[in-house]
Amino acid sequence: LMRPLQGCRGRGVVVGTVTLCLAAGWALQTPGGVSLVVPQPNINATVAQNILLSVEYSCRGVATIEWKHVSSWGTTSIVEWRSGNYVNISTVYKDRVTAFENGSIQLRNVGMRDAGYYFVTVTEEHGTSAYGTIIVNVYEIIYEDLHFVAVLFAFLAAVSAILICFMWLCNKSLHLFQKKTTHKLTASTTEEIELETIEC
Repeated sequence: LMRPLQGCRGRGVVVGTVTLCLAAGWALQTPGGVSLVVPQPNINATVAQNILLSVEYSCRGVATIEWKHVSSWGTTSIVEWRSGNYVNISTVYKDRVTAFENGSIQLRNVGMRDAGYYFVTVTEEHGTSAYGTIIVNVYEIIYEDLHFVAVLFAFLAAVSAILICFMWLCNKSLHLFQKKTTHKLTASTTEEIELETIEC
């Protein structure tokens, strides 16, 4: 009674192994899933610059691409589209984003609030997904800081020049005052000497 059951179990193991091998072979032969490449994972930009968040994806079927921005101000959905179909751009980014067929987006006129993490998700119609991240750093334009320093330096130089002129005028006035006082003292001393001489 036990032998037929063992025989069935042995056949089940063989059938299972063959099925598993066939499935693995089919999976290896069929190009499946989604692949996503992010050539530039870090981007440095200055205020008011246009930047390209570049990616390249490939998949067997129709894919849905979605971009999100995460920063200290929160998470914002930027754009979502289906290859060959609709493009849904968030109202916050309506006039600033262009989407490309390869999954990339261009962000125009960046500001300090655009710094942060940009997450892209590519989802195939069968449910397979691939993810990518790009870090964007946004800096103030350097020449504006230099302009401020130059204006401040010019202002301080002008104030210093005015103070120097004022001190020079004060010194000149004091010198003239001392001369007049010395002249008066000399004149009064001479008069006293003359009076003493007359009296004598």
